[in-house]
Amino acid sequence: MVDRREDRRTSLAAREEMELGQRPGSAARSGAWDNRGYDGSRPTSPARLDASAYARDSYGSPAAIPSEMESEMYVHGGTVRAVQPAGPEQQTGCWNKFKRFIRGIWATRMADDVEPGTDAYIRITLRELWTYLVFISILSLMTFGMMGSTMFYFTKVMEDLFLDSSLCCGSGSNSYRGMTSMADWWKFTRGPLLDGLYWTKWYNQNNVSGAYIYYENKMLGVPRIRQIKVRNDSCAVHEDFKDEILECFDSYSEAVEETEPFGLGVKGDNTTVTWDAWFHKDSDEIDGSGHRGKLTSYAGNGYVQDLNLTRPASEAKILELFNNLWTDRGTRVVFIDFTVYNANINLFCVIRLTAEFPPTGGLIPSFNFRTVKLLRYVTNYDFFIMACEGLYVLFIIYYIIEEALEIKRHRLGYFKSFSNILDITVIMLSLAAVAFNVYRTLKVEELLDQLLESPETYADFEFLAWAQGIYNDMVAITVFFAWIKVFKYISFNKTMTQLSSTLARCAKDIAGFLVMFFIIFFAYAQLGYLVFGTQVKDFSTFPDAIFTLFRIILGDFDFNALEEANRVLGPMFFITYILLVFFVLLNMFLAIINDTYSEVKEEIAQQKSEFEIGDYFKKGYNKMLSKLQFKRDKIVDIQKALAAADVNRDKQVDFEEWRQDLKARGHADAEIEAVFAKYDLDGDRVLDADEQIKMQADLEGQKQELSEEIEDVEKARENAAVHSKSRASFHDMTSGDEDDDRPMHGVSFEEFTVLSRRVDRMEHSIGSIVSKIDAVLVKLEAMERAKLKRRETMGKLLDSITEDERAGRTDDDLKREQMERLVREELERWDSEASISNASGRGNSPASGGRPRSRGSRPPSADHGPSGSSA
Repeated sequence: MVDRREDRRTSLAAREEMELGQRPGSAARSGAWDNRGYDGSRPTSPARLDASAYARDSYGSPAAIPSEMESEMYVHGGTVRAVQPAGPEQQTGCWNKFKRFIRGIWATRMADDVEPGTDAYIRITLRELWTYLVFISILSLMTFGMMGSTMFYFTKVMEDLFLDSSLCCGSGSNSYRGMTSMADWWKFTRGPLLDGLYWTKWYNQNNVSGAYIYYENKMLGVPRIRQIKVRNDSCAVHEDFKDEILECFDSYSEAVEETEPFGLGVKGDNTTVTWDAWFHKDSDEIDGSGHRGKLTSYAGNGYVQDLNLTRPASEAKILELFNNLWTDRGTRVVFIDFTVYNANINLFCVIRLTAEFPPTGGLIPSFNFRTVKLLRYVTNYDFFIMACEGLYVLFIIYYIIEEALEIKRHRLGYFKSFSNILDITVIMLSLAAVAFNVYRTLKVEELLDQLLESPETYADFEFLAWAQGIYNDMVAITVFFAWIKVFKYISFNKTMTQLSSTLARCAKDIAGFLVMFFIIFFAYAQLGYLVFGTQVKDFSTFPDAIFTLFRIILGDFDFNALEEANRVLGPMFFITYILLVFFVLLNMFLAIINDTYSEVKEEIAQQKSEFEIGDYFKKGYNKMLSKLQFKRDKIVDIQKALAAADVNRDKQVDFEEWRQDLKARGHADAEIEAVFAKYDLDGDRVLDADEQIKMQADLEGQKQELSEEIEDVEKARENAAVHSKSRASFHDMTSGDEDDDRPMHGVSFEEFTVLSRRVDRMEHSIGSIVSKIDAVLVKLEAMERAKLKRRETMGKLLDSITEDERAGRTDDDLKREQMERLVREELERWDSEASISNASGRGNSPASGGRPRSRGSRPPSADHGPSGSSA
């Protein structure tokens, strides 16, 4: 063993001598380190010690890092080489770092095993929150970029033009909204419709080129008029009226729809300008779309007449239809469809004017003005929205991967959380929106190409506008769910869980209450529908009656209409509904919510949040401040070492003097070598006067910078403390003391409450322990007394035996009787004393409800023995 140690020491010494002999100068070595391709004469070593990382951490910025000599560490004048080329292990380490980086991107609280309250848990939670805030910001920019107040004004302009223009010579009606008969519809078609579609004159009667609506809006293609009819004899006439009533036209349904030619189509005159209008067309022939009116839903087929680009030609067609009775008793609905485009604001307005003719007679007008943005990317802002859409798609891909990882980890348990269901909903709606966005872009291009080829044809944007409306609704729901999902990422704060906890706690109570509520509610709904449905519009249908009752709960009602419909049942219906539903049931519902909320709030007040963001950032701030102060202290140590290292007063500091002083101050060898090497320009292992001056100047500059940074950080903390304090004490007008200006460094109210409860429990436990100690001491006293009694009894027995022997009595039976009597008396005395002691012990125990006896209240025998003397 001794020989092996000697051989090892000899080998190590030889290697050190070899390395010392091959060591280049510091200046040359510094250049070699700058050039990564320079090899010098460095022998490789199986170990590596990197001092640059420590130096970088100590000096903050790359400019402040001393030039490295991390290849060697000097120990007692010798060097140990420590540079090794990157090998397979380092390459594997880089790959692992890359994998950890990729994995960290999708790190979530559900996908990773992280203990709540730890720094890793807080970092993951905050990263999830910031990531989602960026996502929802992009989503909001994208969706609000699709809308604007301009859309509303564009729609309003079109509505005012076609719906509020006066009819000429109307029978009591003065606009489209007030039409009540088929004659009014023809007056509108021949007057306000043509006036609104064809603008051929300026206000000074000069001709207009292009004929734009309001001089700004281009009509795409030509307008289309389409009607749907039902057959004669489509309904059954009662036997008593068959001789009098020979024609019968039922309500619309596809089963009774008229498909045969009529009017000029039966006469066979194909020279008319409206020849096609008298023949039925299927929806496939005309690319028609269905429509849901006020009375029923209608198919996309019917009798169609397309107008022209000029007013005279269109007016001639409408006049021919009017003269030949194109609409009659069998007409159930007439549609007027056209589309306008405003290039100034890049918006389409797809218009459908609907006139329904019920079998009761009369006319029910309705309309749809869909203002949509079908050409998405025109202006610079549009391209910015396109960039947001691209980022949104990337976020959707990111969240798809995240949810897939969570589903893989939790399996079916993933779907037990409402927030996870919300995640899936947002992703599915987003994917559908992206798919429609692509479809809409392609379809609009196709329609515009067809329109440019045939400008005198009808441009059917109806379906596309309807789909765009569905898309807008879908995006709006996505934004709504996305904002609700914010609660998932702020649930670490106990205050933010009050809503979900309250709803979850009272769900069963609310479910039971709703059963009772809707029984009464629907009873009133059917009563109102049956009693007032024929006279009051708000109760004309059962769904309308339901919504009317909900409006009454909110205070929106028309009592006069109920009273006029039925002077007896109307007031009774209203009063009983208000008393029972509004005053009783609604307040029961609020009571359930209030009671549950009070319970939840009380429980939450006793809980502690997973973590406080303010505390986390305060902790990070303190770490940063400590790090800056630590760096400044290290610079101060180096300055002191530089001043004190010149022991022999030769104005030169050699490495050993430098090293010994800094080692005494707790610095590592690698750091000492790195700092020394930066200023040892000539590589002689000695700092001369010039090198010392340069080092002092650099260190002083770095110290000044760090001091300024520390001052700025502390000033920011004081400002934040004063700001938060002023907000917290907004209503406290007496907070003008000088002590209030200093930042508070105390515990929070929650921490104080927790500590108070702990102190209370500790006091209770200590009281219980004291009581038990008293009981033990009482038992020890009883045992001591019993021991003395036994000693006394044994003495009596011995004395009795001795007296008998002295008296010369040797009767064994007599001795046995005396001993037995004495023993029984003693046993009876012990039993009585033991029962008394147990009773007193139970009386002093904590379970008996009595107060524990203090140590000072114990009898003197507990401290001084049974005889009162000191034990």
